[in-house]
Amino acid sequence: MKVLLDSSGWIEFFTGGPLAERYAAYLTSRYQLITPTIVLYEVYKKVKRERGEETALLFAGRLSATQVIQLTESIALLAADLSLRHSLAMADAIVYATAKDQEAEVITGDADLKNLPGVVYVK
Repeated sequence: MKVLLDSSGWIEFFTGGPLAERYAAYLTSRYQLITPTIVLYEVYKKVKRERGEETALLFAGRLSATQVIQLTESIALLAADLSLRHSLAMADAIVYATAKDQEAEVITGDADLKNLPGVVYVK
């Protein structure tokens, strides 16, 4: 089963937050993890700002070990459509469109995505 762990999930897992174990359940061989490049961007940026470059590079390496999905023209257009349909911010729309394109479920703690089909909301 393909899953897309979004930025909130990775950050929660990496920082040992209260929901880290819930996200860790998806980091097993049972799931095929995909990561949109925008998630790589968001995680690296936040971790670098809060914990420094060395830690950010370490975490980015972990994300790079998943199947990284580039933002293609078709995903960008789908993201724009989904953004308009569901009133999503750009990054959320790209994450959701990538999951749709790759036939994956989104695993997230982002309330903006929680009621969308194909989304598992972790709270």
